[in-house]
Amino acid sequence: MMNPINQMEATILIADDHPDILDFIAEDLEDNYSVVKVSDGKEAFEYIRLHPVDLIVSDVMMPVMDGYQFCTAVKDNALYSHIPFIMLTAKNSLQSKIEGLEFGADAYIEKPFSPNFLQAQIASLLRNRKSIREYYNQPQSTSEEEESASHPKGDQQFLDRLNTLITENMSEQSLCVDMLAERMCMSRPTLYRKIKALSDLSPNELINITRLKKATQLLSDREYKVYEIANKLGFSTPSHFTRNFQKQFGISPKEFVYNLKKTAKIC
Repeated sequence: MMNPINQMEATILIADDHPDILDFIAEDLEDNYSVVKVSDGKEAFEYIRLHPVDLIVSDVMMPVMDGYQFCTAVKDNALYSHIPFIMLTAKNSLQSKIEGLEFGADAYIEKPFSPNFLQAQIASLLRNRKSIREYYNQPQSTSEEEESASHPKGDQQFLDRLNTLITENMSEQSLCVDMLAERMCMSRPTLYRKIKALSDLSPNELINITRLKKATQLLSDREYKVYEIANKLGFSTPSHFTRNFQKQFGISPKEFVYNLKKTAKIC
């Protein structure tokens, strides 16, 4: 039975067919997280189809759908592949650990385990997800290699496709969520959930920030004036572009260029 507990910032889904183990893990986590308990992989997968989840902790041996099948279903689906997955098992062989990781688990923990160790693994995976989100709030992009290394393969493919769509259409003022959802073959709510989970941004915010990141590159090249960049990136007016740039990065486009020139002189 699905049993939500608490209402903390991050939601942890626990899947295990042993009630005592479910309660043991939940009681240890519920002071810091919102916890959802389910008894098998099928029930767990049905839950994440309907509700946002930040991290999954799953046993391997379960009825109906085991942990390997559940992990595969999550990691092979572009809508949920971003969710960190911790696999628990009583098997302590190296081969079992390799199998767990091959099925896409982000971490593999052997039973019996220390609650503190589980807490540390959860915190580490959520911190990594946070660092991925923070990438989008930096004034200038990292290299493609660094960016790719930050995301699991399925998520990177989703983001690459999304970024290509935004980049190819960013000069159009009509670029919007509905167009992205149609091109990504997703409903508007589903696209919203996926983008929000990966970047902590709404689709409109992601469009705006992608445009502004491109603006920092164009300003760095110093080949275009501010009004030309505003037009190239689909902003209705130069003042609209300037307001958005200032709000995102804390300085105006002209101040950004001035700082670049100042830095170049020092170097």
